[in-house]
Amino acid sequence: MMNFGYNGLLGLLVLAGDIWAILNIAQSSASNEKKLIWILVVVLLPLLGLVLWYFLGPRSGRSG
Repeated sequence: MMNFGYNGLLGLLVLAGDIWAILNIAQSSASNEKKLIWILVVVLLPLLGLVLWYFLGPRSGRSG
């Protein structure tokens, strides 16, 4: 019987957040180089990359 507990739930939340961040990065108006760097940061450092992207990363191309 599989027992995920809180660690499994936390991992799923981080994974969902990373996917959301990557999709937002890809849709942003930043240059392709910046997009690639941010995607690599999020993929290689899942939790830290997600937090850094949230505060420092490129925003979507939508204004207002």
